[in-house]
Amino acid sequence: MSESVIVYSTDGCVECNYVKNMLKEEGVSFEVRDIFEKEEYQQEVEKFGFMGVPVTVYQEMAIKGFTPELKNLIAKAKN
Repeated sequence: MSESVIVYSTDGCVECNYVKNMLKEEGVSFEVRDIFEKEEYQQEVEKFGFMGVPVTVYQEMAIKGFTPELKNLIAKAKN
């Protein structure tokens, strides 16, 4: 698994923008994967057990949505 944070997203997704803004504010670099750009990105999201976005991934952690658990992922990514 990649050592960077990945945000699966779509254009116009408000929650996705919240997640990306929070990562920026925390100084965490991340890669954005738009699930409408490549079918493989949607398949990756589904492999994590999710059907929608945002999904934020770091190492073995996959968080769906803009939730309090996202702070745990950010803390881990910053270490």
